[in-house]
Amino acid sequence: MAGHEFFEPADRKRPVADPTAADPLAADESRQSCDPAFRHGVVVGFDGSTSSERALAYAIGMAHRSHSGLIIVHVANRLPTTVWAGCEPPVFVDVPDHRTEVLGLELACADYLSEVPWILVERGGDICHELEEVGREYEADAIVVGSTHGIVGRIFGSVAGRLARRARRPVIVIP
Repeated sequence: MAGHEFFEPADRKRPVADPTAADPLAADESRQSCDPAFRHGVVVGFDGSTSSERALAYAIGMAHRSHSGLIIVHVANRLPTTVWAGCEPPVFVDVPDHRTEVLGLELACADYLSEVPWILVERGGDICHELEEVGREYEADAIVVGSTHGIVGRIFGSVAGRLARRARRPVIVIP
């Protein structure tokens, strides 16, 4: 069983919990429910890079061995509008990212994904936050990411390192 789903920008908006509400769990009930077939699955961050391909290969094996679903997450680019407008504080804007569609088509044609049920989820925002959020929504058993190489990871900190520090579930970093 294979498939993918694309969330439109309107679907990415989630209701904000009322801080004065008596029941904090009521906000969780109002959020979009996910497919129960993928509950307790394996979340993997994927952007088409070599390290994310290795992470995907590991996550496929992990999902296959545990007889669970695979939730492939592509986080679309977001850029601060201050780059263009020069205003403060920075406001983030979703940049149209057609890579998710291309990645979805490539994954749909991939033979190596035929052994596990999978979905492709597109999000926009901070990669660490979005991977952890998807992991929380699907009650994932683990999050698999590839390691960051290069100067950007050294300057701003790697996604894997930041995710490992803040995640509330196991994070597996594939070199």
